[in-house]
Amino acid sequence: MARPDKAAAVEALKEAFTSSSAAVLTEYRGLTVQSIKALRRALGDEATYAVAKNTLTQIAAKEAGIEGLDEQLTGPTAIAFIRGDVATVAKGLRDFAKDNPLLVIKGAVMDGRVLDATEVKKLADLESREVLLAMLAGAMQANLSKTVYLIAAPLNQAARALGALEQAAGENPSPIGGAGQAAPVADDQKPDTAEDASAPEAAPAASADDSAETAEN
Repeated sequence: MARPDKAAAVEALKEAFTSSSAAVLTEYRGLTVQSIKALRRALGDEATYAVAKNTLTQIAAKEAGIEGLDEQLTGPTAIAFIRGDVATVAKGLRDFAKDNPLLVIKGAVMDGRVLDATEVKKLADLESREVLLAMLAGAMQANLSKTVYLIAAPLNQAARALGALEQAAGENPSPIGGAGQAAPVADDQKPDTAEDASAPEAAPAASADDSAETAEN
Protein backbone atom coordinates (compact mmCIF):
# COMPACT_ATOMS: atom_id res chain seq x y z
CA MET A 1 0.00 0.00 0.00
CA ALA A 2 1.41 3.37 -1.06
CA ARG A 3 2.19 5.93 1.62
CA PRO A 4 -0.73 8.27 0.71
CA ASP A 5 -3.09 5.31 0.79
CA LYS A 6 -1.74 4.26 4.19
CA ALA A 7 -2.19 7.78 5.54
CA ALA A 8 -5.76 7.88 4.28
CA ALA A 9 -6.47 4.44 5.78
CA VAL A 10 -5.05 5.51 9.15
CA GLU A 11 -7.10 8.69 9.10
CA ALA A 12 -10.27 6.73 8.29
CA LEU A 13 -9.61 4.26 11.11
CA LYS A 14 -8.87 7.08 13.55
CA GLU A 15 -12.13 8.83 12.65
CA ALA A 16 -13.99 5.53 13.06
CA PHE A 17 -12.53 4.99 16.54
CA THR A 18 -13.32 8.52 17.73
CA SER A 19 -16.84 8.70 16.28
CA SER A 20 -18.05 5.26 17.31
CA SER A 21 -19.76 4.29 20.56
CA ALA A 22 -17.50 1.24 20.69
CA ALA A 23 -15.41 -0.97 18.42
CA VAL A 24 -15.33 -4.77 18.63
CA LEU A 25 -12.25 -6.53 17.26
CA THR A 26 -12.74 -9.97 15.73
CA GLU A 27 -10.72 -12.61 13.96
CA TYR A 28 -12.39 -13.78 10.79
CA ARG A 29 -9.87 -16.40 9.63
CA GLY A 30 -11.64 -18.99 7.49
CA LEU A 31 -14.91 -17.10 7.03
CA THR A 32 -16.15 -16.96 3.47
CA VAL A 33 -17.05 -13.76 1.70
CA GLN A 34 -20.69 -14.78 1.86
CA SER A 35 -20.46 -15.26 5.63
CA ILE A 36 -18.97 -11.80 6.10
CA LYS A 37 -21.73 -10.29 3.94
CA ALA A 38 -24.32 -12.12 6.07
CA LEU A 39 -22.75 -10.70 9.23
CA ARG A 40 -22.85 -7.18 7.82
CA ARG A 41 -26.53 -7.60 6.98
CA ALA A 42 -27.21 -8.91 10.49
CA LEU A 43 -25.59 -5.86 12.07
CA GLY A 44 -27.58 -3.52 9.82
CA ASP A 45 -27.25 0.18 10.54
CA GLU A 46 -26.03 -0.40 14.08
CA ALA A 47 -22.42 -0.96 13.00
CA THR A 48 -20.00 -1.16 10.09
CA TYR A 49 -17.83 -4.26 9.76
CA ALA A 50 -14.55 -3.93 7.91
CA VAL A 51 -11.24 -5.76 7.57
CA ALA A 52 -8.28 -3.73 8.87
CA LYS A 53 -4.51 -4.16 8.80
CA ASN A 54 -3.06 -4.55 12.27
CA THR A 55 -0.18 -2.10 11.80
CA LEU A 56 -2.44 0.64 10.50
CA THR A 57 -4.97 -0.05 13.26
CA GLN A 58 -2.23 0.31 15.89
CA ILE A 59 -1.24 3.70 14.52
CA ALA A 60 -4.85 4.90 14.24
CA ALA A 61 -5.71 3.72 17.76
CA LYS A 62 -2.74 5.58 19.27
CA GLU A 63 -3.61 8.73 17.36
CA ALA A 64 -7.15 8.41 18.73
CA GLY A 65 -5.76 8.22 22.28
CA ILE A 66 -6.37 4.48 22.76
CA GLU A 67 -3.67 2.51 24.56
CA GLY A 68 -3.33 -1.20 25.26
CA LEU A 69 -4.80 -2.53 22.02
CA ASP A 70 -1.64 -4.20 20.69
CA GLU A 71 -2.32 -7.60 22.28
CA GLN A 72 -5.62 -7.92 20.42
CA LEU A 73 -4.11 -6.98 17.06
CA THR A 74 -2.79 -10.41 16.15
CA GLY A 75 -3.95 -12.54 13.26
CA PRO A 76 -6.48 -11.39 10.64
CA THR A 77 -8.56 -8.59 12.15
CA ALA A 78 -11.94 -7.21 11.24
CA ILE A 79 -13.53 -4.47 13.33
CA ALA A 80 -17.19 -3.75 14.02
CA PHE A 81 -17.42 0.00 14.57
CA ILE A 82 -20.64 0.50 16.54
CA ARG A 83 -22.69 3.59 15.87
CA GLY A 84 -25.93 2.33 17.41
CA ASP A 85 -26.70 0.34 20.55
CA VAL A 86 -23.59 -1.42 21.90
CA ALA A 87 -25.48 -4.26 23.55
CA THR A 88 -27.44 -5.00 20.37
CA VAL A 89 -24.28 -5.28 18.26
CA ALA A 90 -22.52 -7.37 20.91
CA LYS A 91 -25.49 -9.75 20.88
CA GLY A 92 -25.41 -9.93 17.09
CA LEU A 93 -21.71 -10.79 17.03
CA ARG A 94 -22.09 -13.35 19.81
CA ASP A 95 -25.04 -15.08 18.14
CA PHE A 96 -23.30 -15.08 14.76
CA ALA A 97 -20.20 -16.61 16.35
CA LYS A 98 -22.33 -19.43 17.79
CA ASP A 99 -23.45 -20.38 14.29
CA ASN A 100 -20.07 -19.58 12.74
CA PRO A 101 -17.30 -20.68 15.15
CA LEU A 102 -14.63 -19.30 12.81
CA LEU A 103 -15.61 -15.81 13.96
CA VAL A 104 -13.69 -15.12 17.16
CA ILE A 105 -14.34 -12.06 19.33
CA LYS A 106 -10.95 -10.80 20.55
CA GLY A 107 -11.94 -7.69 22.50
CA ALA A 108 -13.28 -4.19 22.17
CA VAL A 109 -12.74 -0.52 22.84
CA MET A 110 -15.47 1.50 24.57
CA ASP A 111 -15.20 5.00 26.01
CA GLY A 112 -11.45 4.88 25.48
CA ARG A 113 -11.08 1.70 27.56
CA VAL A 114 -9.89 -1.63 26.16
CA LEU A 115 -12.14 -4.62 26.96
CA ASP A 116 -11.28 -8.29 26.69
CA ALA A 117 -13.47 -11.00 25.12
CA THR A 118 -15.15 -11.86 28.43
CA GLU A 119 -16.23 -8.26 28.97
CA VAL A 120 -17.63 -8.11 25.44
CA LYS A 121 -19.73 -11.18 26.17
CA LYS A 122 -21.03 -9.45 29.30
CA LEU A 123 -22.09 -6.53 27.11
CA ALA A 124 -24.00 -9.02 24.98
CA ASP A 125 -25.94 -10.14 28.06
CA LEU A 126 -27.20 -6.62 28.72
CA GLU A 127 -30.65 -5.52 27.65
CA SER A 128 -30.87 -3.34 24.58
CA ARG A 129 -31.32 0.42 24.87
CA GLU A 130 -34.97 0.15 23.84
CA VAL A 131 -35.68 -2.48 26.50
CA LEU A 132 -33.91 -0.45 29.19
CA LEU A 133 -35.87 2.67 28.22
CA ALA A 134 -39.12 0.69 28.36
CA MET A 135 -38.20 -0.64 31.80
CA LEU A 136 -37.33 2.88 32.97
CA ALA A 137 -40.60 4.24 31.62
CA GLY A 138 -42.53 1.47 33.40
CA ALA A 139 -40.74 2.20 36.67
CA MET A 140 -41.44 5.92 36.34
CA GLN A 141 -45.10 5.22 35.59
CA ALA A 142 -45.37 2.97 38.64
CA ASN A 143 -43.75 5.61 40.87
CA LEU A 144 -46.06 8.28 39.45
CA SER A 145 -49.13 6.17 40.16
CA LYS A 146 -47.89 5.51 43.69
CA THR A 147 -47.33 9.22 44.25
CA VAL A 148 -50.81 10.09 43.03
CA TYR A 149 -52.27 7.44 45.35
CA LEU A 150 -50.34 8.76 48.34
CA ILE A 151 -51.60 12.28 47.64
CA ALA A 152 -55.17 11.23 46.98
CA ALA A 153 -55.48 8.86 49.96
CA PRO A 154 -55.56 11.57 52.68
CA LEU A 155 -58.02 13.61 50.61
CA ASN A 156 -60.31 10.61 50.26
CA GLN A 157 -60.07 9.91 53.98
CA ALA A 158 -60.91 13.53 54.80
CA ALA A 159 -63.87 13.46 52.42
CA ARG A 160 -65.19 10.28 54.06
CA ALA A 161 -64.76 11.80 57.52
CA LEU A 162 -66.64 14.96 56.54
CA GLY A 163 -69.40 12.86 54.99
CA ALA A 164 -69.76 10.81 58.16
CA LEU A 165 -69.84 13.98 60.27
CA GLU A 166 -72.51 15.51 58.04
CA GLN A 167 -74.64 12.37 58.30
CA ALA A 168 -74.27 12.31 62.09
CA ALA A 169 -75.31 15.97 62.28
CA GLY A 170 -78.44 15.24 60.26
CA GLU A 171 -79.47 12.41 62.55
CA ASN A 172 -78.68 14.17 65.84
CA PRO A 173 -77.82 17.85 65.55
CA SER A 174 -77.24 18.37 69.30
CA PRO A 175 -73.62 17.19 69.33
CA ILE A 176 -72.77 19.83 66.72
CA GLY A 177 -75.45 22.55 66.77
CA GLY A 178 -75.72 22.70 70.59
CA ALA A 179 -72.07 22.95 71.26
CA GLY A 180 -71.26 25.70 73.74
CA GLN A 181 -74.81 26.00 75.21
CA ALA A 182 -75.51 25.36 78.91
CA ALA A 183 -77.28 22.12 79.73
CA PRO A 184 -80.91 22.44 81.02
CA VAL A 185 -81.30 22.42 84.82
CA ALA A 186 -83.84 20.19 86.61
CA ASP A 187 -86.64 21.82 88.67
CA ASP A 188 -85.39 20.43 92.01
CA GLN A 189 -81.97 21.98 91.31
CA LYS A 190 -83.27 25.49 90.60
CA PRO A 191 -82.28 28.14 93.25
CA ASP A 192 -84.96 29.64 95.61
CA THR A 193 -86.69 32.88 94.65
CA ALA A 194 -85.24 36.17 95.81
CA GLU A 195 -87.82 36.49 98.60
CA ASP A 196 -87.17 33.01 100.00
CA ALA A 197 -83.47 33.37 99.71
CA SER A 198 -83.30 36.71 101.62
CA ALA A 199 -82.16 36.72 105.25
CA PRO A 200 -84.86 37.15 108.07
CA GLU A 201 -85.43 40.70 109.35
CA ALA A 202 -83.73 41.60 112.68
CA ALA A 203 -85.96 42.13 115.79
CA PRO A 204 -86.60 45.81 116.68
CA ALA A 205 -84.26 47.24 119.28
CA ALA A 206 -85.72 47.90 122.81
CA SER A 207 -86.50 51.51 123.73
CA ALA A 208 -84.79 53.42 126.64
CA ASP A 209 -87.99 53.49 128.79
CA ASP A 210 -88.41 49.72 128.58
CA SER A 211 -84.83 49.28 129.68
CA ALA A 212 -85.31 51.54 132.73
CA GLU A 213 -88.55 49.82 133.76
CA THR A 214 -86.84 46.51 133.63
CA ALA A 215 -84.04 47.77 135.84
CA GLU A 216 -86.52 49.09 138.56
CA ASN A 217 -88.30 45.71 138.72
